[in-house]
Amino acid sequence: MIKTTPLQNALLAALLGSVALVGCKKKEETADNNSAPAATTPAEAPAPMTGAPPPMAASAVAVSAVTVGKTAAADKSVTTAALFAPKDDVIVSVKTDGAANNVTVGAKLTFQDGQVAGEQNATLNTSGAETTNITFKNANGWPAGKYRAEVMVDGKAAGTPQEFEVK
Repeated sequence: MIKTTPLQNALLAALLGSVALVGCKKKEETADNNSAPAATTPAEAPAPMTGAPPPMAASAVAVSAVTVGKTAAADKSVTTAALFAPKDDVIVSVKTDGAANNVTVGAKLTFQDGQVAGEQNATLNTSGAETTNITFKNANGWPAGKYRAEVMVDGKAAGTPQEFEVK
């Protein structure tokens, strides 16, 4: 199942609406190219745009590092951990560079059998280097096995996936 944000839904609705308008455009009648041009009337002012804003350019935020660990320091730094106990929190720390508003940074944990063990998003408003930590908790304990943490920025894979194990 693919999760979408309200912004993505709005952009999709705007795109589909514009395609529908273009498809419904009345075909103009063609006339003999040698005849005199028809009288023209002043053009009507275009209607104000409603609905979603036009699509934005690709995100200006890049992932510079992904770290998976158990605890975060006051500066949000996380020490890498490859081995976790079933009751440990799993923190996916994402360091980014760049400036942008309303950027979605997401993390997904996948179990060794391909099952998604958790997926979360955070909204980022930044004007430079930033660290975003996404914490996963499992009240029942994490099943033993190997996991993979993947990071996305605005729904697109970013950074290097990290692997860890629960014993």
